[in-house]
Amino acid sequence: MKILIVDDEKLLVKGIKFNFEQDGYQVETAYDGEEAVKLARDKSIDLIILDLMLPKIDGLTVCQKVREFSNVPIIMLTAKSEDMDKIMGLEYGADDYLTKPFNILELKARVKAILRRSTSAGGDSRKNNVRIGDIELDYNSRSVKVKGKHISLTAKEFDLIDLFATNPGRVYSRENLLDIIWGYDYPGDIRTVDVHVRRLREKIEPNPAEPTYIQTKWGVGYYFKEV
Repeated sequence: MKILIVDDEKLLVKGIKFNFEQDGYQVETAYDGEEAVKLARDKSIDLIILDLMLPKIDGLTVCQKVREFSNVPIIMLTAKSEDMDKIMGLEYGADDYLTKPFNILELKARVKAILRRSTSAGGDSRKNNVRIGDIELDYNSRSVKVKGKHISLTAKEFDLIDLFATNPGRVYSRENLLDIIWGYDYPGDIRTVDVHVRRLREKIEPNPAEPTYIQTKWGVGYYFKEV
């Protein structure tokens, strides 16, 4: 697995790089946003650890630019603890976030959890595509087609639609979804789930304000409705 670490704090990058190389990962590094986008485009990267505050191009813009050509999992690092910074990272296409200062073991746990979900996607290639209504899940590309049109999803968005569509009618609480999709004892706000569901609706629903597929059961959670 190849990880791209993006941060302008060179000592921090050196420490993270050393720890992940000790665990057998290949590591690429970048110290500004422009270099990060170039490496993400040119290299075969399995996961990006991306700082929010970067020279040249900030982390949110990097995330947005990368999402134009890749659904590689992105963990956003932020020195700010305000919820809005975390939610904004998710809005721009990040899969997860971690607030500085952080424990390296916590970062490793996040990386392993996300990569485990992504590579269990190696199991995805053995699945038949799933079609419900106008929606088709493509397990080879981990993407969705809506009325035949290809829709690019982030890793977490695909995991969500996969869970929903293959378990139609089953209601999942936000806590259930954090446990199943994020795969660990998530310390973040459950609004993370709401952000991902809203973004997913914007991509697949004919009218996100009045969703056809991903329904809300008020006071409980979300479920997928067969049409």
